[in-house]
Amino acid sequence: MAWQSRRSVAALCVVFALGSSAASADEPFYAGKRLTLLINFAAGGPADVEGRLFAKYIGRHIAGAPGVLVQNMDGAGGIVGAKYLGAVAPRDGTVVGYFTGTGFIYALDPSRFDPDFRSYGFVAIQGGATVSYARSDVPPGLKTAADIVGAQGLVAGGLSVDTSKDVRMRLALDLLGVKYKYVTGYRSSAPARLAFEKGEINIFSESTPSYRSIVVPDLITPGKAIPLWYDSSDASQPSSQMAGLAVQPFDAVFREIKSAPPSGPLWDNYKAINAIDGAMLRVICFPPGAPAVARDALAAGVAALNGDRDHADEAMRTIGFVPEWRVGPGLEQTVQSTLALPPAARSSIADYIKAANK
Repeated sequence: MAWQSRRSVAALCVVFALGSSAASADEPFYAGKRLTLLINFAAGGPADVEGRLFAKYIGRHIAGAPGVLVQNMDGAGGIVGAKYLGAVAPRDGTVVGYFTGTGFIYALDPSRFDPDFRSYGFVAIQGGATVSYARSDVPPGLKTAADIVGAQGLVAGGLSVDTSKDVRMRLALDLLGVKYKYVTGYRSSAPARLAFEKGEINIFSESTPSYRSIVVPDLITPGKAIPLWYDSSDASQPSSQMAGLAVQPFDAVFREIKSAPPSGPLWDNYKAINAIDGAMLRVICFPPGAPAVARDALAAGVAALNGDRDHADEAMRTIGFVPEWRVGPGLEQTVQSTLALPPAARSSIADYIKAANK
């Protein structure tokens, strides 16, 4: 009888073990977990504004409903966050990058990334537009974008000499033949905007979340600043992020001023950068080796977020447009092709950046 009793207990243990394994297998990957969203710029800038909106809503769409935390990593034009994710952050699916401008930094100099950025686990990408604006009191006074060619004492401010929006702003000014001084190192848009308001710099550029939510009401509407142009990969098909804004693409402003379309090596560089940021200004990705189940779960969540009416309503109230994430089949091919900047363009842009450092 004793052995029969022991056998019965053993059988029950096997049943419970099998039941536990089945329940574990059916349990969503993120059940009981927390997901940290690593934003590669400081708080208060456009990447942070949009990233925190994303963090607020994405948890409800991920199976297992994880808590979502935000961690900002400021420094070196946004590359620090990507390096941390690839080399330091855990690869267990609990930390994911929400990066801005990283695609351009990689395409310009892949050697700065170890591990190779192409090996990261890409989840979603979003193209974007950047708007340049200037103080209206720049001598002799600016009323329209065309007035920029006659500006005196122009001081262009930026985050880092090699960030895509800084490079494009300088390229645009150089294409127009505008004389200016370039001051960089503000690290994020918030301190640069403060310097702009103090008059330390008088031209700056920002992506659309902070341009719409901060620059327009605080600077454009009161007449303290005027919009100049926006950077676009295809001016014939304006970004939905620019809907309702009284800003022209750069090539249209150039035509108005010069009575001819832009051309030449500087224009080629400008277009090459636009092609990258126009496709993947923002990137959501895991470090190499993160579980495929984590990437699949987050990708499904992002796809669902694209149709979230509550998220869309708040996005319209706070940043003036609804972020549209590209996710799903074909994403990996798009990312890899976008990151493949032609060697000639890479060399030309690198030389241009080096010249700004002199």
